[in-house]
Amino acid sequence: QVQLVESGGGLVQAGGSLRLSCAASGRTFSSYAMGWFRQAPGKQRELVAAITSGGSTNYADSVKGRFTISRDNAKNTVYLQMNSLKPEDTAVYYCAAGLGVHPRNFGSWGQGTQVTVSS
Repeated sequence: QVQLVESGGGLVQAGGSLRLSCAASGRTFSSYAMGWFRQAPGKQRELVAAITSGGSTNYADSVKGRFTISRDNAKNTVYLQMNSLKPEDTAVYYCAAGLGVHPRNFGSWGQGTQVTVSS
């Protein structure tokens, strides 16, 4: 198991940017696929972006071209750069680690960080 701690959430106006960070414990970080999920009130949690241990990425259609996921294995950290934010991006964002990028493969979760986009 890996422990995950997110940071970087906050309140931003529509069109603005935020960068989320997720610091992981453990020496095997580089072997995990990492993902960012979000859950808005009354909605199911959804996978926003994922990155494999080899650096391949995939994104939800709703964030393609606006969000970028990246990882720094030397720092045991994964990032989510969010640009051109929209009010519908408002949610609690969770970092997750797993053995593959399919949503059901993620087994370790952070506590979440709130992102609020005002119109």
